[in-house]
Amino acid sequence: MSSLKVELVAADRKVWEGEASLVRARSIEGDLGIMPGHQPLLAVLVGGDVIIESDGGRKDAQIDEGFLSVANDVVTIVAQSVSTGDSKRAS
Repeated sequence: MSSLKVELVAADRKVWEGEASLVRARSIEGDLGIMPGHQPLLAVLVGGDVIIESDGGRKDAQIDEGFLSVANDVVTIVAQSVSTGDSKRAS
């Protein structure tokens, strides 16, 4: 099964990077669900939850306003600030 490569980035650091089967976020036009094979997309995100699901579990983050782009099974989420339930940072 194919997967998405996901990068979650705050203004000052990369928060998380990995593979996922589903990414959920809210844009100014409504809720988004991104799965492998999704058409290219550029969306403006509103503050709220971003959920990244994979075979290894689920990553929850809260963002303020930001952007989400999808191209060739790569999802990049950029926000001014990102908080997660853990204190680990991606290197």
